[in-house]
Amino acid sequence: MSTRRILKAVLIDLSGTLHIEDTAVSGAQEALQKLRSSPVAVKFVTNTTKECKRTLFERLQKLSFDIHEDEIFTSLTAARNFVEQKQVRPLLLVDNSALEDFEGVDTTDPNAVVVGLAPEHFNYDTLNKAFRLILDGAPLIAIHKARYYKKVDGLSLGPGPFITGLEYATDVKATVVGKPEKPFFLEALRSIGCQPEEAVMIGDDVRDDVGGAQSAGMLGILVKTGKYRLGDEGKTNPAPYLTCDAFPQAVDHILYNML
Repeated sequence: MSTRRILKAVLIDLSGTLHIEDTAVSGAQEALQKLRSSPVAVKFVTNTTKECKRTLFERLQKLSFDIHEDEIFTSLTAARNFVEQKQVRPLLLVDNSALEDFEGVDTTDPNAVVVGLAPEHFNYDTLNKAFRLILDGAPLIAIHKARYYKKVDGLSLGPGPFITGLEYATDVKATVVGKPEKPFFLEALRSIGCQPEEAVMIGDDVRDDVGGAQSAGMLGILVKTGKYRLGDEGKTNPAPYLTCDAFPQAVDHILYNML
């Protein structure tokens, strides 16, 4: 890892770290305000694909989080950018509420497959259509491959198992564009003018948040909320820089030990 510099930026996961659906993590709003009173830049990075960026922003506003829409960088945005760069016409396996973020993208006669979290579309007919397109040469683009995520009523399957099934059936490796991929983190940092060694990531996913950030050269703080399960901190190498009970404790550590 590169030599650490003065901390200039904090990247923050959303679902599971600041909130779970329509419920905020206890003390998260106040902790974010404390962090904003410091000299560091803040960017919110999320793999959430079940709703468009606008809907996500409105949800956070209703929960009284001090967040601006342009501070949110989503894997949906990264996926759209990738599709436009490759000039492909995707079959979009995403939730209907996420389609807004692909408005204007040509989806006629698809020659690519894009998969996010799409519970209503993960059925045999739709997955078989994707399977046949991939067999015919369409690239498989994974918005992310999370194994599971946290809902109010418990852990639920993410898109990862379905993407892995398509990979297995077609013998094709998906291109992942969201967390934990290094380009995703670097693009988020570039938007705020920071280098990886000047930043720390806070999240509840030890692989996608912490592992991905640390592989990109950042420090990673794991929080024991959201999808966290006992023993997660031992599932990456290197281990998280720090493991905290929740977002407020992570912010306190940053304010009192890293600035």
